[in-house]
Amino acid sequence: MPRTLMATNDTVLLTPAAMGLVDKAAIDSGLDGYALMQAAGAHVAAVFLANYPSALRAVVLCGPGNNGGDGHVAARLLLGSGVEVIRYGTAPRPGGDAAVAFAACPGPLHRLEDCHFRPGDVIIDALFGAGLDRPVSAGVAALIARATSTRIPVIAVDLPSGLSGRTGVPTGPCFSAAHTVTFAALKPGHLLMPGKSLCGETHLCDIGIPARLICSADPVWRNHRGIYQTHLPATDAAQHKYSRGHLVVFSGPLISTGAGRMAAEAGLRSGAGLVSMATPPGAVMVQATHLTAIMQRSIKDEADLDAWLTDKRLSAFVIGPGFGDLAKARAYTGTLAATGRPVLLDADALTAFGDDATVLANLFVGETRLLITPHEGEFRRLFADLADDDNLSKIDRARAAAQRLNAVVIYKGADTVIAAPDGRCALNADAPRWLATAGSGDVLSGIVGGMLAQAMPPFEAGCAGVALHSQAGWRAGEAMTAEDLPGQLGRL
Repeated sequence: MPRTLMATNDTVLLTPAAMGLVDKAAIDSGLDGYALMQAAGAHVAAVFLANYPSALRAVVLCGPGNNGGDGHVAARLLLGSGVEVIRYGTAPRPGGDAAVAFAACPGPLHRLEDCHFRPGDVIIDALFGAGLDRPVSAGVAALIARATSTRIPVIAVDLPSGLSGRTGVPTGPCFSAAHTVTFAALKPGHLLMPGKSLCGETHLCDIGIPARLICSADPVWRNHRGIYQTHLPATDAAQHKYSRGHLVVFSGPLISTGAGRMAAEAGLRSGAGLVSMATPPGAVMVQATHLTAIMQRSIKDEADLDAWLTDKRLSAFVIGPGFGDLAKARAYTGTLAATGRPVLLDADALTAFGDDATVLANLFVGETRLLITPHEGEFRRLFADLADDDNLSKIDRARAAAQRLNAVVIYKGADTVIAAPDGRCALNADAPRWLATAGSGDVLSGIVGGMLAQAMPPFEAGCAGVALHSQAGWRAGEAMTAEDLPGQLGRL
């Protein structure tokens, strides 16, 4: 696994267990635990006041642990700001920071089973936070149902109660928050779906834990430029087109040429010096009517492909978008694997190996040269056992798949995960929702292929390509189609 990483708090994602170690390290270093709790509660109160200045009442739900302690601090501060506050919950055990916060807050703590809501309320959910990884009790489930049916806004402390901070999946009934206030570092559950939606707007707040302590021996990064910055292709005046790499994208037959064409254009606009399409003879003319800067080569069969691959200037390959012929996709992939050059598989090329991913793994031993870009359905076809294991998060599944195939896996979705066989992993949650449209994945394949052609390492190329794809989507705007995306790449 990778070495221990120290990071700024907005780039590293910590599981609840890892966050527990950070909290312990903070206390062991001499920080005052109650001071940290007061800072956390102050942030919760600030989010309440900033977003619900006209609220008639704050209904604060407090659990017995430190999450509840944050709630007691927020309740005290809101009372001091003139807000009507009522608390429900379970008193903490004596002796801890939560007990001090409970004692410092005036007014009674009512039983949860007596909780009721009325118009004008805002709920502060300080019951469990990120540490809960089991279903809530029947009483809390009934409370969640009442809150949901009355549509009262919820501010969650750390995570909505009932949501797993590790997987981003509810363990049972779960609050749906309008705002979530968390501290020191994001957890995977804040960004993995459906957790991202259930958290609403997430506020990451500094409570005074030094950045040097916010680390993990098994880090997952939020996808950001620091991952791939030093590996981005260099530009200088001495470059020529071949020094910037030659990407090959395989075209489908006459009826389905568009997917490969979008991938090829994206590869060219993402910086590859040359892009060629490997086109079946029957589709050459239709491609010729669309292609200008992109070249093409008529490839009928493996013999044609073998002959072309003697050109060592062909530096990376993308196969799968709109390809159609699954048997030929398997055969071509084997031929490409033998070149020792990077290969990206998408769409039909993934489906071609859906009945036995082991065959694919055996083609790419040694140095990591394979990237795959499955959506949920394609991932399930390749790795049914991983997809069906409810104990695994999407991060866990992507990492396991990467190790099985000795490949970089770009597990697509609103929460795209990029995983390498050595355990490195990044989660991209910055894409606009309108990227979920036909052909968007083909463009992503072309972007990543273009970066591979320019000799970027596979993991960094995957992270950079996913980020660039997201940025292009934001620039293209809500009414975009996949055909609009390549044109936005040159502006980034």
